[in-house]
Amino acid sequence: MTPETDPVAILQQLVRIDSVNPDLVPDAAGEVEIALWCADWLLGQGFDVTVLEQTPGRPSVVGVKRGTGGGRSLMLNAHLDTVGVASYAGDPFSGDLRDGRVYGRGAVDTKSGLAAILVAAGRASAADLAGDVIVTLVADEEFGSIGTEEVLRSFRADAALVIEPSGLELTTAHRGFAWFELELTGLAAHGSQPELGVDAIWHAGLALRALDELRQQLHQEPAHPTLGHGAVRVSKIVGGDDAATVAARCVLTLERRMLPGQSPEQVETELRALFTDLTSEEPQFRFELTRLVARAAFEAEPHWPILRALTTNTERVLGHPAKTRGEPFWTDAGLILEAGIPCVVFGADGGGLHADTEWADAQSVRALAEVLTGTITEFCGPTVG
Repeated sequence: MTPETDPVAILQQLVRIDSVNPDLVPDAAGEVEIALWCADWLLGQGFDVTVLEQTPGRPSVVGVKRGTGGGRSLMLNAHLDTVGVASYAGDPFSGDLRDGRVYGRGAVDTKSGLAAILVAAGRASAADLAGDVIVTLVADEEFGSIGTEEVLRSFRADAALVIEPSGLELTTAHRGFAWFELELTGLAAHGSQPELGVDAIWHAGLALRALDELRQQLHQEPAHPTLGHGAVRVSKIVGGDDAATVAARCVLTLERRMLPGQSPEQVETELRALFTDLTSEEPQFRFELTRLVARAAFEAEPHWPILRALTTNTERVLGHPAKTRGEPFWTDAGLILEAGIPCVVFGADGGGLHADTEWADAQSVRALAEVLTGTITEFCGPTVG
């Protein structure tokens, strides 16, 4: 293979480009350089390329190869950004290939996906396909997903593949999440006379007890086949002014992880009812619940043609039945499905996601590119006649 068509060689080049998300690390490089690299590569393969950049300095790249007509369109989605490198052991941008592994930040999460998409889309679309191939390489998946949101405002497809590390197993479901801020309002008083005040921190204890009861309730409900149970936790507490004053305010940041079929609106209603019930137990309990960010869960339907095509080609390349899995974390597949586009999550094997040493298995990256090439060809269909 030449460097231009070997996904491992392309992965090495991509890892050497710093694309740390500036919303995670202030003043980080962001996606500009890697977006330009990918745009140039797609142009060289005959794709029509659009760079979307509603947020300055945060570009996403869309490459489209139009089919001859009459076939299904397929979107391939992967993210350009990575998490930070402050604690990375060694050179995070080396792209070194050692003992069958490519090392560096983003090697598996998910520049392996970028490389495989580029190669597979180029190979498959070189033939006369009936349907359109739409490559979407997006900014900001590691923080706010502004890239995929921007893409979905302008581009549609009959189905999508979201490429995230999955060990060459088909991810057919993942949890959703919602973050909330619970603000408790009390009344300040001198610590020597707490009866004259209303202790917001004491009320936080009541809220914590109620949340623990909700957690136990969630674990008593029937488990999802691959995702297990929903979850609720407190990630942050801020309250009080000094040791001698009854706290007039306490703020808790809450996280609620949701299963398919549960909407952000439903879990907000659930939490609001939970805290409203506390006002009957403690009449001075005053709260304000604010939803900060919410993303719905994702689950593929067994009858979707894209799931069947991906399964068939995975089994052809790997030589054994395809395995499926669920993920506890969220991906941009949640947004894509919410936009009405059937999708599946699939990706390479590796380790060290967000950790001190990250790597991608080179053999799995080549297998990923081959699986994607076959899936694109099957789904979009050859030209007839």
